[in-house]
Amino acid sequence: MARHRKPVPVRGVTRKARRRLAVGLASASAFAATLLAVTVDPAAPPAPDRLPAGGAEPRAAP
Repeated sequence: MARHRKPVPVRGVTRKARRRLAVGLASASAFAATLLAVTVDPAAPPAPDRLPAGGAEPRAAP
């Protein structure tokens, strides 16, 4: 069976680059989720027993 190499300690520059990449990806993900939530309409209409987002008066269910 082949042996694995001993892990090499990560230098400060590499650690900093990894952290920057993680922060950038998290920020891009949050921005994309925000844009998606703003631009995409919900797939289903609101339930008849709940108030619509506009705050109109509730109607009786048929």
